[in-house]
Amino acid sequence: LTPQARTVVSTVVFSTGAWLAAVLLFRSVLRLLLSYHGWMFEPHGHISRSTRLWMALMKIMSIRKPLLYSFQSSLPKLPVPPVEATITRYLESVRPLLDDDKYAEMVVLAKEFQEKTAPRLQRYLHLKSWWTTNYVSDWWEEYVYLRGRSPIMVNSNYYAMVRGWGSEGTPKPLRGLPRRHHQAMMALGVVPMCSYQSERMFNTTRIPGKETDTLLHLADSKHLAVYHKGRYYKVWLYYGGKVLPPADLELQFQRILDDPSPPQPGEERLAALTAGERVPWAEARARFFSRGPNKTSLDAIERGAFFLTLDEEEHGQEPNTPRCMDAYAKSLLHGRCYDRWFDKSFTLVVYKNGKVGANAEHSWADAPIVGHLWEFMLAMDKFQLGYTEGGHCKGDPNRQLAPPQRLQWDIPPEGIAAIESSLRVARALADDVDFCCFPFSTFGKGLIKRCRTSPDAFIQISLQLAHFRDKGSFCLTYEASMTRLFREGRTETVRSCTAEATAFVRSMADPRSSRSERQRLFKTAAEKHQQLYRLAMTGSGIDRHLFCLYLMSRYLGTQSPFLARVLSEPWRLSTSQTPQQQLKMFDLNKYPDHVSSGGGFGPVADDGYGVSYIIAGENLITFHVSSKFSSSETDSQRFGRNIRQAMLDIAGLFD
Repeated sequence: LTPQARTVVSTVVFSTGAWLAAVLLFRSVLRLLLSYHGWMFEPHGHISRSTRLWMALMKIMSIRKPLLYSFQSSLPKLPVPPVEATITRYLESVRPLLDDDKYAEMVVLAKEFQEKTAPRLQRYLHLKSWWTTNYVSDWWEEYVYLRGRSPIMVNSNYYAMVRGWGSEGTPKPLRGLPRRHHQAMMALGVVPMCSYQSERMFNTTRIPGKETDTLLHLADSKHLAVYHKGRYYKVWLYYGGKVLPPADLELQFQRILDDPSPPQPGEERLAALTAGERVPWAEARARFFSRGPNKTSLDAIERGAFFLTLDEEEHGQEPNTPRCMDAYAKSLLHGRCYDRWFDKSFTLVVYKNGKVGANAEHSWADAPIVGHLWEFMLAMDKFQLGYTEGGHCKGDPNRQLAPPQRLQWDIPPEGIAAIESSLRVARALADDVDFCCFPFSTFGKGLIKRCRTSPDAFIQISLQLAHFRDKGSFCLTYEASMTRLFREGRTETVRSCTAEATAFVRSMADPRSSRSERQRLFKTAAEKHQQLYRLAMTGSGIDRHLFCLYLMSRYLGTQSPFLARVLSEPWRLSTSQTPQQQLKMFDLNKYPDHVSSGGGFGPVADDGYGVSYIIAGENLITFHVSSKFSSSETDSQRFGRNIRQAMLDIAGLFD
């Protein structure tokens, strides 16, 4: 090379190396900053100097307008907690639930595990944490969700509903396709949260297998699958290389609504296969849907962006209709057991009266991700896209578009029999679900904060009081928290039934306990709950660590009576808070009727309750309570009344 050429090459190599080094240094520094969680443990109203310095550095290092995945490579890994700390916290969590003899037995099992079995399992778990992005998430997805052989309808899938949206009385209940472009999710405006789960929001389907299911995810899909009156359609979302505008989508959906053709044999109830047991569905799929027109049509459903049901029923929240939300919830959770494709990442349900809802499959993401999409979609629909006075989408449709493609099926009698068999299983499960959904509007987070208490802690302690009044006992309680401060983080369990919470509940049942004593016990219980929530969010929870230690023991062929006991304990009260206003696309105070009613899920235990709640604004909390009719120990309506009264009684302590 000539001297000039050598100079150019050297400059390019040096510049490239310097640029790469700067990028790596930036990511390393940002990852180090994001590993600091002291801000979460600061006392209310007080910020330490170290946290102030950290916040200043974060603002300097952060991107001005970050997109959804801007921080992914800079997020820290979920740490593996010390075994001693996890076992200590576990024993503390079960102490109020066990008598002295059973607790002493558990202490012996825990000590034996900690001294003999745990060190080897922990070493292997540390190795796994080094070569995987997240030491929990891959196992959690596989063993908690994909390897489950029971129906995912009710048992795993969950739903989302709306409160004020919908064109009541409008004959055009049609919505545009939600965009896929979002801003990064930030805590405190400076701390990014992992957005990995959002990658599979669209173009994702759960595929049944005999031993384990798999997730089919495509980089893109140019169509969606639509169900109406027992018929399946393929609707193209692009024309001339561009996404169809809402007016064109309305035209296509109206063509489906106007189609008078009847369902083909076996077509109407086909989706019941996705609602029943997983093994029969896997066998039927391989036998009847692996070739010919059935495979082509099934591919159109499974490879669609998402699934849309144009439902002929009318549901929604109506102030003068008792238990309307209960019927709304049941419709979204299971419908008729054959009019939602439960394997799709989500099924969007549009009712005849213009109300909407969604049913989401759980393995690909947790509820806050769907909540993120839900807020964006509804706010975009109401405040940016809008409708004409006649209820139509704005703009002129392109009437030259080819009509939606009707999917063709050739299902033999044996295939129809398999569909009917799955439908019987699904209907038995759906008919057993008892729902009580209600808005609590006596007060909301405004009053709770004036009590100098976390709204979530207030509600969780209210649930403990309500459960004690409902069943006369305490139980192992699951509250889902998120670990999205870490890369590919999903959830962790907060064990809400603490010794402090049970002490407060017992004081409420003791007429000798004074008001001041109850206040003191409540504040102690609330502080304890907040501490547990912080620990769970920052990677120091109990259950995911024990779950992974258990799986490691199975891989290594090691028996552990302690882990076997821990993993067999039933969660008779499973709870979750639906986040609200993850996006600031409109002013909730200005449009209070456009708050979401949240969503819910089925009971985790046959003799237990599932409770979801959304703290919406200053004066509204919506509860979704589920249980099973077949259990003599539960009654969703009764528990709902107990929740209302518990909330009022605790608030009364601070009048």
